[in-house]
Amino acid sequence: MSLQQPLTYLFVPGNRPERFAKALASGADRVILDLEDAVAPADKVLARESIASWVASLAADQLDRLLVRINDVTSPCHLDDLLWLQRTPIKHCMLSKCELSEQVAQVLEHMPPGSRVLPLIETVRGVLAAPAIGRSPGVSRLAFGSLDYLLDLDLPGPGFALDAAALAVAMASRAADLPPPVAGVTPELDATQVQSDLTHARALGFGAKMCIHPSQVAVVREAFRPDAQVLAWATRVVNAWQAAATPGAIQVDGRMVDKPVVLKAQRILSRAEPTA
Repeated sequence: MSLQQPLTYLFVPGNRPERFAKALASGADRVILDLEDAVAPADKVLARESIASWVASLAADQLDRLLVRINDVTSPCHLDDLLWLQRTPIKHCMLSKCELSEQVAQVLEHMPPGSRVLPLIETVRGVLAAPAIGRSPGVSRLAFGSLDYLLDLDLPGPGFALDAAALAVAMASRAADLPPPVAGVTPELDATQVQSDLTHARALGFGAKMCIHPSQVAVVREAFRPDAQVLAWATRVVNAWQAAATPGAIQVDGRMVDKPVVLKAQRILSRAEPTA
């Protein structure tokens, strides 16, 4: 698993083509063209047509930064999404309300070879199946839809029950050797709230965040960026480890450092670099 992973996933409605290029230029690591919640049923066909027309003109590196969120398997639009998907060059897909590993396989059957799926875990069934979903071939990482999970379990708001589910998704990701999962959206545009939500998600093992507005992208990226003092420490650790004549424990700043600490330092440095 690479240390350097996308940190920001920006949603843009699939029926708003005038926003597509702006989203790609927003600084977000990945852009999610949405065919689900952001698009009314009457606009689904138009959204698919708009996306297909736009992606046809993109370079390969731009196309690789895109995902399409399709409707879940219980939606009457799901099959239409799959049939449409197989006629596009899109190779990254987010599956809404994923609850079974077989659902991932079904999506991949309609995509080009080498495609990847990002399952969005939003229900109790999805959380319970997260270990199996995470081990499914073709899964890039997991994401947790906290707002829909609150609705599924009829929870009044954030709290222990939501945290327990989020932690279960993070543990399933780690057990499957996937990157840390992607945290759900913050409905508020207030930067302080976005940062607070991300800090909480990181404490539960998450390593990226979905955004609903370009203004949130910079806030999330800055929150992930280590401060200068931490970066300096990580640099000293990695440099000392690389300079050591033999592998094993070394001393940095008067403290013993072994391999787990070095790995932590490498992860810190990777967060300070731009993502691919």
